[in-house]
Amino acid sequence: MRLILLPTLFVAWTLALGCGQQLIRYDRTTVLAGVKDDKVGLVLGDFPLSKVLDGDTIRVDGLDASLRLLGLDSEETFKYKADLRAYEKGWAVYLAEAQARTKSPVKIATPLGDEAKKFAQKFFDGVRIVHLERDHPKEIRDFYNRYLTYVFVEKDGKRLNYNVECVRAGMSPYFSKYGYSRRFHNEFVAAQAEARKAQRGIWDPKKQHYPDYDRRLAWWDRRADYIQAFERDASDHKNYVVLTHWDAFARLEDLLGREVVVLGSVGDIRKGETGPTRVMLSRRRTASFPLIFFDKDVLTRSGVEAAKGEFIRAHGIVAKYRNKYTNKDVLQIVVTLPEQVEREAPPAEPVPADSVATPVDPAIPVLPPAEPPPDEPPQGTSPPAPAITADPAAPPLPSPTPLPPPSPAKRG
Repeated sequence: MRLILLPTLFVAWTLALGCGQQLIRYDRTTVLAGVKDDKVGLVLGDFPLSKVLDGDTIRVDGLDASLRLLGLDSEETFKYKADLRAYEKGWAVYLAEAQARTKSPVKIATPLGDEAKKFAQKFFDGVRIVHLERDHPKEIRDFYNRYLTYVFVEKDGKRLNYNVECVRAGMSPYFSKYGYSRRFHNEFVAAQAEARKAQRGIWDPKKQHYPDYDRRLAWWDRRADYIQAFERDASDHKNYVVLTHWDAFARLEDLLGREVVVLGSVGDIRKGETGPTRVMLSRRRTASFPLIFFDKDVLTRSGVEAAKGEFIRAHGIVAKYRNKYTNKDVLQIVVTLPEQVEREAPPAEPVPADSVATPVDPAIPVLPPAEPPPDEPPQGTSPPAPAITADPAAPPLPSPTPLPPPSPAKRG
């Protein structure tokens, strides 16, 4: 068994594997080790596979949390009797009833979800050890504290990336909602093009699966373009902070009293009865970054309330206040001008309400017809990487202009 250790000073406990081999039991200190080294920081390690839960979820021994497999979003499996009873009414009725409960794309159990689970079980059959790697040394966990990983296995003398192979089999689209893969984008694009052309899995019109993948892909890619544009800009600006990076709060602390631009998705919006409104930019369930609005007109004109769930850029000066209930310091930005919030560009056209078979989400644009489809390059060519440009309708980022230091918000 190959065992990869990350260089750090830590105390870890081990599990005996037999034959004199041991498994490192990773804790928070261990998985943070080496993140400042781009090469070492990409490697999480080798772990015994303990269980396959579905097409995009596995469990391993030796980690203190579950995994979120990058680039994947397979459909849900039938775990509950209520879902099976609803499905027994017929696929069209089942889908229509689910769509009627939400304006967003449905996230429901489907036969294709069960098929994806069976594919994963077959893929990992006989595999004892999996190798886990990150996409970026600073992108370690997601909002739910799951490790963000690619899963590699050795099969028949070949090293396979399960994430890419799952897309190639048509068991998942290339899921770019939280950003394009930095390391395997071309492989994901080519795998999806191959699956679509061969009508595998979710691309098979005769199978029962979500019917609106073109709309989902357009929506996800729009978000991914926005994230990618920020990361490009951040490479030239030391005061640009991606909130999902593990060191985001440490960097904001270092920039206290200075102007910054942060990238984050809008989560909870907490309106105060007599005090300010707090717009929480999601980072973790237990740790988000607040934007403070004292002026209701500024809140309305910023459009941040309509951007819930979407990524924004927030400009402002990092301030700090002491929470009197927790007796802890809290970092924040006070928004005094609507222009301090820059939203993703909205879709060019609304999605027409044409039929139940194509569920409607006003936030998802319609892809215009094209030959060949945009994610299917001509045979024999490599798919190009997406353009790294912000939406042309969005105004260019102005040169930082210092704002007057705001008074920190205080809880009443």
